[in-house]
Amino acid sequence: MATIKVKQTKSRIGAPKDQKKTLDALGLTKMNRVVEHEDTPSIRGLVRKVQHLVTIVE
Repeated sequence: MATIKVKQTKSRIGAPKDQKKTLDALGLTKMNRVVEHEDTPSIRGLVRKVQHLVTIVE
């Protein structure tokens, strides 16, 4: 299955608790960290929830 790489580009400071928990669920704990996940609808939903804090690396 295809994979997706997600990079945290903005700080989690000032973000609501649910968005911080979403970043934790994605495995993003620090700025400029890149994680790789299976490209599933659930992962896409998590990325969409915090799209202002992350970018997708191709």
